[in-house]
Amino acid sequence: MQIMTAMASNFNMNPPPPPPVRMMCGELRGDHCGMLVELSGRLYKKRISRFVELRDRNGIPAQLVILEDKYPRLARRVQNMPENALITIVGVVNRRPRNSYNQTVPTGEVEVELQDIINIDFPSNGKGMGGNKRSYSTMSNKNNCGITSTEYKISKTENILKYFENRDITCNDLRRDDIGKVVTLVGWVPPIRVSKFLQLKDGYGQTQMIVEEQAMQDTFVSAPEGTVFQVKGKVLGRPRQNINLKYDTGEVEVIVEDIKILNPDDPYDGPIKIKEKLQKMSIDDMVAEDDAADKNGNNTEGSSGGQRPKNEKSKIADLNKFSGRTHTCNELGLDNIGEKVTICGWLEFQRMGKFFVLRDGYGQTQILITDKVKGLENYDDGFSLESILRVEGTVIPRPSATVNPNMKTGHIEVEAENIELLNAAIKNLPFVVRTHNRAGERLRLTHRYVDLRFRDMQNNLRMRSTVIMHMREYLINYLGFVEVETPTLFCRTPGGAQEFVVPTRKPGHFYSLVQSPQQFKQMLMAGAIDRYFQVARCYRDEATRPDRQPEFTQLDIELSFTTREDIMQLVEELLRYSWPKQFPPIQNKFPCITYKEAMEKYGTDKPDTRFDYTLINVTNIIQKNESISNKYNNFGAYAIIVRGAEVIWNSHARKHYESLSKDFNGILFVRKFLNYKDVLDRLTNLLTNDVASELIEKYDLEENDLIFLGIGEKRETQTLLGRIRLDYHSLNTEIIKKEKRENKFLWVIDFPLFERNPETKVLESVHHPFTAPHLDDIDKFMNAKDDELITIRSQAYDLVLNGQEIGGGSIRIHDRDMQHFVLEQILKIPHDHLSHLLSALESGCPPHGGIALGLDRLISIICRARSMRDVIAFPKSLNGRDPLSKAPVPISDEEKALYHLAIIEDPKKSTEHDEEDEDLDATRDTPSPEPNDDSKIDIDIETEPNVVTPSIEKVDVEKKLQKDATKAATKTLGNVKTPAKGTAQKANALGKNK
Repeated sequence: MQIMTAMASNFNMNPPPPPPVRMMCGELRGDHCGMLVELSGRLYKKRISRFVELRDRNGIPAQLVILEDKYPRLARRVQNMPENALITIVGVVNRRPRNSYNQTVPTGEVEVELQDIINIDFPSNGKGMGGNKRSYSTMSNKNNCGITSTEYKISKTENILKYFENRDITCNDLRRDDIGKVVTLVGWVPPIRVSKFLQLKDGYGQTQMIVEEQAMQDTFVSAPEGTVFQVKGKVLGRPRQNINLKYDTGEVEVIVEDIKILNPDDPYDGPIKIKEKLQKMSIDDMVAEDDAADKNGNNTEGSSGGQRPKNEKSKIADLNKFSGRTHTCNELGLDNIGEKVTICGWLEFQRMGKFFVLRDGYGQTQILITDKVKGLENYDDGFSLESILRVEGTVIPRPSATVNPNMKTGHIEVEAENIELLNAAIKNLPFVVRTHNRAGERLRLTHRYVDLRFRDMQNNLRMRSTVIMHMREYLINYLGFVEVETPTLFCRTPGGAQEFVVPTRKPGHFYSLVQSPQQFKQMLMAGAIDRYFQVARCYRDEATRPDRQPEFTQLDIELSFTTREDIMQLVEELLRYSWPKQFPPIQNKFPCITYKEAMEKYGTDKPDTRFDYTLINVTNIIQKNESISNKYNNFGAYAIIVRGAEVIWNSHARKHYESLSKDFNGILFVRKFLNYKDVLDRLTNLLTNDVASELIEKYDLEENDLIFLGIGEKRETQTLLGRIRLDYHSLNTEIIKKEKRENKFLWVIDFPLFERNPETKVLESVHHPFTAPHLDDIDKFMNAKDDELITIRSQAYDLVLNGQEIGGGSIRIHDRDMQHFVLEQILKIPHDHLSHLLSALESGCPPHGGIALGLDRLISIICRARSMRDVIAFPKSLNGRDPLSKAPVPISDEEKALYHLAIIEDPKKSTEHDEEDEDLDATRDTPSPEPNDDSKIDIDIETEPNVVTPSIEKVDVEKKLQKDATKAATKTLGNVKTPAKGTAQKANALGKNK
C-alpha cells in the first residue's frame, strides 16, 4: 500500500545516481572500468575526430571517446574547441579494445566515454595556458627553489635575494596533497582588487591567500608596488565552485597567519638552507679519511658497523682540477647564480653578436655578450664555429622567455667579462657538428676527430669507460681476480680464425697477432693464477662483415676449480653490477636453453626472445607426402604462423622473401590467405588434400592468417625459417615505427663438440679444440666411432643479448692425454707448436674454465648504437681499412729488405678489400602497405624447374621491387650463414675465446 501511495505521488523509489569521482587523468587504470569520473586537464586533438586526449598537469594523457551519434551536441562543442583549452568533463571509464592498448602510457588500457562538459577555460593565446605562462617557461618542478630572472631583478639587494635562496617551497608548488600544512612563502603582491583575497607571486607562479585580519589587509594595501613579503599560513582546499584550473595551485589557498615586509637594507636573519652541493674528490681527503679510519678503528667497536656516516656528502670526480677552468659547460645551474666562473670549449652557435653557445665534452652553456666584455676588440667579424674559447664571467639567471628546459644549463647563462680565443678553427670544416643532416659515415670516419664531438659519440665512449671500470671493480674488489696482461706477439693458434702475421728480421720467421689469449690463460691456471681476467685486445684477419672489426676488445675471464653453472652465475652478477644505473635493471636469473631447443624453436643458436613467432615443427604431418619427404636425407618441415589480427604485409614481400631463399635447396611457401577456400586450395596444391586438411585442422588456419612453410633438409630449413622470423619482426618494427626497448639475455648450452665441414667433410671443433666434452658424454666420447663424434655434446655455453652473441666460453680440457687425443686422432691438427700447452697440462693443471665477453658488441647494445664502430674511438671501416690514416699502406724497399719481404702479385687477386665501404647512413624507405592487393601475394619456391617467375608485363615493376628487397635483406640480415659453428665461422668480432 505504501508503495502504491508513493507511486501515485510521483515519488521516485530509485536512489539518485552516485556523483562522479574526481580523479587525475594519470590515475585511471583497468580496475576503474565502469566508474563515472570527473577529469580536468588540457585538450589535445587527434587525427581521428572521434578521439581526443585530456592531459593533467603532470602531462599524463587519458583518451576520451566522443560518440557523435549519442552526444551530437558534445561532439560539435569539442570539435569547435581550440587546442590546449582547459576543460572539466564527466564520463564513464571503459576498457579499450585489446588491439588498441597503448603500453607507452600508464592509462593505455582504458578510455573515457565523454558524457558532459562541466567547465571550459579557453587559452589566452593559441599556445599556452592563459594566466599561467610562467609555469611552462621556468623550472616549475616541485622542490626546485632556485632564483629566477624575475626574482633576481625585483630583489634590490643581496639581503632580499637570500630570502628567495633559502626558501623551502615556491608559490607554484602547492597542491591538494599539501592541504593542512603550514608553509612559509616569499613573493610580491600584484595590484590589489579584493583586499581579502590576494595573489602572492614569485618567479615560478602564484598562490591565492586569504587575509582575514584588517591589520594585515592594511599592510598589504599600503605597501608600495614591488614590495617583497614573507608570508606564513596554512594550506586549505578551495570550495568546489572556486577552483581555478588556469593555475597549478588553483585547487588550494593559504590562510595567512603572519606577514613580514622585507626591507632591502635589513640584513637577512632567517635560517640558512644547506645546499646539497656535491663534494669533489681529492686525494688529500682520501688519505685523511683513511688515516682517520685507522685511528678510530680500535675504538669504534660496535658503533657504526663500518657504515658511512649519514651526513657524509656525496663525492664526484673533480673535472676541473689541473685545468684552466672552474666549471665544465654542463655544470652550472641556479645554485651558481652570482658566481665568477671560467669555462672553456668549442664555439657551437652564435647569433647577432649578442650571445653564443659554448660546448665541451660534457654539455653546453649560453654566453651573454654585453658592451663591457673584453677580448673582442680584434675580432669584428666574430669567431668561426668550432673555435676554442675561454670565457670568464658571472652566472646570471636567464629571462623566463629564454629558459630552455631541455638543456641542463638552460636556466642560467654566463654574462661574459673576458673572452679569449685559444685556437681558431678553419671556416669550412668537413661537416658541421649538428645532429640534423648529419654527414655520412665514410666522411665521419675520415675526420673522426670532429665526429667525436657529437653528443652521442661522447656518451658512447664515456659509457664504455664506466662499464669497463665497474667490471674491473667487481672482479678485483669483490672476487679477488688478478688482471694479467698477456703478449700480443705470439705463434699461430691451430684451428682458429685467420691471423695477422708480423715479419721479423730473421728470414722466414713470423709472429702472429693473437686472436685471443686462450693458451696464455690456460697456462696461467697451471701457474696458480687461479682467478685471471684481462681487457684484451685481439686480432683476426677475416672477410669483411658489418658486425666485425679486425681488432676488437674482449673481457677475458678464466678461473680454476669451477663449473659451467658457476661461470654463468659469475657473468650474471658481473653484468648486474656493471649495468648502467640510469637504465632499467636486468633480470636476476638469465633463462637457459639447449642448442637443440634453440634451433628447434628459433632456427638459430643466438635467439632473439624479445618477440614471438617461434618455429612450429610440422615434419610429422608433411612427411606423409612421400613425394616430398623422400627427396631429402634428413627431412624437416617447419612453419611460422601469424594470426590475422597481427599480420603486417606489404607489396614488396614476394621479391624480398625470394631473395632470402635463393640459396635454399627446398620449398618455401609463403601465403596470406584470403578466405578458407584459399587456405585449403593453396595447401592442397602443395601438399595433397589429406596432408593439407590435417595441417589446417591441427593449427586452426583461417582467412587472413599468414604462413611461412619451409620444407627441405632439416638444418637448412630451420636456418631459413630463423632468418625469416627475424626479418618479419624487423619489417613489423619498421612499418609500425615501434620497438620494445628491453634487454633479454639468454644462455645457450649443450652445443655439439664436433661437426663436419660441409665442403671438406672433415671434423672440426664447433668452438675450439680446447673445449671439454659434456660430463654425461665422456664414455661415449672415449669409445665413439668417427660417425658418432658429431652427436657428442660439449661443455660450451654462449650468452645472447637481444639476438646477438655477446659472449661465449667453455670448461677446458685439463688432461694432457685427452687434449693430445683430440688434436691428433680426431681433428688431425699439427700440434708441434703446442708442446708448451701440452707440457703445462701434464705438469699439474687444475680443472678450469672461462668465458670472453665481446665488449664492443655489448656496449653497442647498451648504447643502442647503430654499429659497433660507434662505440670504438678509431674503428676500421667495413673493408678493414683505417679511413683516418689510409692504412694499410705500402712500405719502402728498405723496409722490405730489412724484413726479407718480397711482393708476389697474384693473377687471381681478390678485389674484396678494394671495394668502397657502403655508407650505412643511407637506409631504405619504409615500404608502404597496400591492403587492397597484398593479400594476393604468395611464394612457392622449390628446387624443381617449375619455379614461379614474374610475368612479362610486370618485368619493370619486378626489377624495382627486387632492388628494394635485396637492399632490405642486406640491411636486415647482413651476411647471415647457417649456424654451423665451425671454428672459422665462429671467430667473429666479439673476440669470443671459447
